[in-house]
Amino acid sequence: MAARLSSSKLYYAIPPIALVALFISWDAAIGAGIQILLGLLLVATVYVAVHHAETVALRVGEPFGTLILAVAVTIIEVGMIVVLILENPEGSRDLARDTVFSAVMITTNAIVGSSLLIKTLRNREATFRSEGVSGALAVLAALSIVSLVLPATTTSSPGPTFTAFQLGFAAVSALVLYLVFVGVQTIRHRDFFLPPPLPDGTVRETQHVKAPTKSVALISLVMLMVALVSVVGLAKVTSPLIQTAVTDFGLPQKVVAVSIAVIVLLPEWISALRAARYGRTQTSLNLAYGSALASIGLTIPVIAIISTLFAYEVNLGLNATETNLLLLTLIVSALTVIPGRATLMQATVHLGIFAAFLMIVVAP
Repeated sequence: MAARLSSSKLYYAIPPIALVALFISWDAAIGAGIQILLGLLLVATVYVAVHHAETVALRVGEPFGTLILAVAVTIIEVGMIVVLILENPEGSRDLARDTVFSAVMITTNAIVGSSLLIKTLRNREATFRSEGVSGALAVLAALSIVSLVLPATTTSSPGPTFTAFQLGFAAVSALVLYLVFVGVQTIRHRDFFLPPPLPDGTVRETQHVKAPTKSVALISLVMLMVALVSVVGLAKVTSPLIQTAVTDFGLPQKVVAVSIAVIVLLPEWISALRAARYGRTQTSLNLAYGSALASIGLTIPVIAIISTLFAYEVNLGLNATETNLLLLTLIVSALTVIPGRATLMQATVHLGIFAAFLMIVVAP
């Protein structure tokens, strides 16, 4: 937890250092050695981002803390997609779809599966409030099917695309559903997203961590924003290294989108694992499903705006293999969250689906 982490000055020094390195290296001709160093700085910045995110989360409490991290990371993810699209419109028509789909598979299978694994290995069973998680899953199912499956089945436009009207409808629907979810999560039914009490009605001891002061939380919020911007910017600067590796090994271009999603979601992934380690499964699931919803609910509207302003045609529809994997994920997720408790079996199944996703990415 953030309160138990060291208050080393490095936590406050690394984000500004990363930002300065980003400004110096942006659009500069840098060699592979410098790119590797920037990659190491990127990893350090990710770790620091988790520290500051947890500090803010302790101050505002659940579920606002997980919401802040989910929205912040997704805004940066969208920004990175936009930058790459504007740089190479023709070569990035699949980028938004592949990145969003990767984010959904990472959050619902990798993050959920690994969090449940840690919790069930320590305590045999993970418990959470099914009312909140199942509601989030219902919204995710609607958003993902409308935004990622329907474009491949409609007949008004060729290929896996929407017409301008269809894209506008999908964008408005995605934004409305996401905003309604946020309202339900934070105001109307906030208790659905809070950790369930113990059988005797008491609250876990790990939830009684002293919250940081307002000034410390504000500083951490600023450091979090700086860290997230630096992470995505450095990811773009070091992306030629990933692109070269993809080309040299003959891997599909989807590997680039998966790499973007992994880097952007890494802070939330680490935070979810830490929450699971301390027995806060609800927080882990809030992070996972909240991130998936934010990824679709914020990305699709932005893509619709770019498509309208720049006459940019984007491929949104998944192929048959990816659609089957998405449907499998939604079915298994429903079976996992509806009972309100999970075991090692559910954790293993989710991780197995994620392994299958990586398999079809590398060998489609």
